[in-house]
Amino acid sequence: MAIARQLAAIPGHEVVLICRDEDKAARCAEAISRTTRNSYVRYELTDLSRRASIQALAQRWKGPLDVLINNAAIAPRRRLQTPEGIEMQFATNVLGYFWMIDDLTEHLRHGAGARIINVASYWAGGLDLGDLEFKTRPYNNDAAYRQSKQADRMLSVAFGRRLRPLGITVNACHPGDVNSALSHSLGFGGHQSADSGAETPVWLAVGETGGQCTGKYFEHQREVSCAFGRNPEAVEALYTACLSYRT
Repeated sequence: MAIARQLAAIPGHEVVLICRDEDKAARCAEAISRTTRNSYVRYELTDLSRRASIQALAQRWKGPLDVLINNAAIAPRRRLQTPEGIEMQFATNVLGYFWMIDDLTEHLRHGAGARIINVASYWAGGLDLGDLEFKTRPYNNDAAYRQSKQADRMLSVAFGRRLRPLGITVNACHPGDVNSALSHSLGFGGHQSADSGAETPVWLAVGETGGQCTGKYFEHQREVSCAFGRNPEAVEALYTACLSYRT
């Protein structure tokens, strides 16, 4: 909510929230609109763990899209699956980002120097390309989360290269150690406020750096070298693996 509120507070911005729960979405949009005095705040109902739901969003989207911020993340403490049989955390945290970018690219092409910001984390690692869904490894929500954030950083490199010719930049960032339901699910409380955590994603969305750089990773509004993105074979293998979930 903090990212959307900070963007809505900038004059001239229309903000669209992508949500699953309509009651929460309506309350959130109304609160942001009231607080920022921006009447151009609305929501779209979409389940980011399901490709068909994202495709439906893309099909009904009207007009250009200038900024896409992928921020959805879950960390269930037991292994869950989507109705399609995909492990839930991988489906939401990784494939959700992939599908949103893939299905909304045509709209982003018509934006004014469009940008994609993938909210990832410094808490990343342990990616197993042979077991992305924890089918053979024992499921652990912390391990699954770290893997998903590594994947988000790597996909930012993959899409950054592919979308550069279209004038679309793609970058990843760590939002900070925010005290949230997600952080508590992972076993740590987090010490930063939501507004503090929103600063780097919003900075990439509206500042010069986000429009000039692509395929990079940022922490605290500063570019940080990302070892995961420097392995082109693994980046392409992950992209290909995600591509297999398109059908």
